[in-house]
Amino acid sequence: MATALHMTAKIDPFQAIAVSGLAHRLKAEGQSIIHMEFGQPSTGAPAAAIAEAHRVLDADPMGYWESPALKARIVRHYADWYGVTVNPAQILLTCGASPALVLALNMSFAPGDRVAFARPGYVAYRNTLKALHMVPVELGCGEAERYQMSAQALAALDPAPKGVILASPANPTGTIIPREELAAIAEVCRRRGITIISDEIYHGITYGTRTPSILEVEPQALVVNSFSKYWSMAGWRLGWLLVPESGIDAARARMGNLFLTPPSLAQHAATVAMDCTADLQANLDTYARNRDLLLAALPGMGLGRIAPPDGAFYIYADVSDFTDNSLEFCQQLLRDTGVATAPGVDFDPIDGNRFLRISFAVSTPEVEEAIRRIGPWFAARNRGSREA
Repeated sequence: MATALHMTAKIDPFQAIAVSGLAHRLKAEGQSIIHMEFGQPSTGAPAAAIAEAHRVLDADPMGYWESPALKARIVRHYADWYGVTVNPAQILLTCGASPALVLALNMSFAPGDRVAFARPGYVAYRNTLKALHMVPVELGCGEAERYQMSAQALAALDPAPKGVILASPANPTGTIIPREELAAIAEVCRRRGITIISDEIYHGITYGTRTPSILEVEPQALVVNSFSKYWSMAGWRLGWLLVPESGIDAARARMGNLFLTPPSLAQHAATVAMDCTADLQANLDTYARNRDLLLAALPGMGLGRIAPPDGAFYIYADVSDFTDNSLEFCQQLLRDTGVATAPGVDFDPIDGNRFLRISFAVSTPEVEEAIRRIGPWFAARNRGSREA
C-alpha cells in the first residue's frame, strides 16, 4: 500500500507574539508595561468612522457584501495619491492585508515556485510562502543597500524567481524604495518574467519622503493594502488586493471560495475614514514626534546603527554590541524595564539575532516613558562592556 506524501509545511513561530505573551503575564502580576512590540496604532479609528459604525449597527442587517462606495473611494485614492487609473473590478476587499497576500500568492504562483523578497522583511512573507509550499528566496539587504531590494540584486538572481514581494515603506526597517529604483526593479521584472506583488500597507506614513506606488511604473503588478496602519483600523480587519484586469476572474474565484467578503460594518466605517483628513494627520504628527524622540535618544544609549526610518513607525536597531540573541535580549529588556520590543530574528533568520525592532505607534507620553526606562538599562550594559 502506497504511503501518502506528508505535505504539511513547517512554519516558524512569530517570536514577537511570545514577547507580547510575556508582557501580558508581567502586567497581570502588577508590572507596568509599554507595548512597543507590534505595529499596531494606539489611536482608534477616526471619530467620524466610529460614528458611522454606530449608525449602521441600527440600520443595516449586514450580510455578505462588497461596498461599491468603498471601492469607488479606493479608485479615487489611487488617482489622487499616485495619478493612476484603476477599475473598481480590479479591487477585491479582504479581511485585512494577510488574506490579500494569500490571495495574491495563490493566484500567481504554484507549489515549488521561487519568490524573492528582502531580508530583513516581514515574517509572514517567508511563512506564508512556506505554508503554500512555495520557496522563499531571501535577498540579504544591509546598510549598504539601505535594507531594501534593488534592481541589481534581482537581476543577479540565477535562476530568476517566479515572483518578488516588494515592501516600501518596509517592515521592520521603514525604508522606502525611490521611484527611479522602483522603475528599475519593474524593468528587470518585465525582462525576466517576474511577477510583482507590492505590499503598500504603510503608504501614507512617511516623514518627508514620497512613496510611489508600483502601479506608477508597472500596471501589471498586484498590490496589497489595508486600513490597519494609516487609517488606524487594525481591529476592524479590512484591506484590499488590487489585481491587473487579466487577473480579475482568477482572483474573484479564489476570493469567493476561500474568504467570501470582509465585515460589512468595517466597510461602512472605512468609507468614511478615508476622508477623515484631520484625524489622520494628527496620527502622523504623533508618529513624527515619537520618531524624533527615539532618533535623538537611542544613539546615546549605544544604539546608533539604525535602518533609515523613512516611513512606517519602526526603529530597526543593531544591538550586536550587547547581544547575539535578540529574543533573549528583548525578553530581559522587558523583564527589567517593562518595555516590550520585537526581536530581529522574526524578520531575518540569518542576521536578526543582533537586531531589535521598536514600534513607535504608541502615544508620545509612552515613548517618553520608554526612553526614561531603557536609558539606564542600556547605560549599565555599556559600562559592563567597557569594564570587560
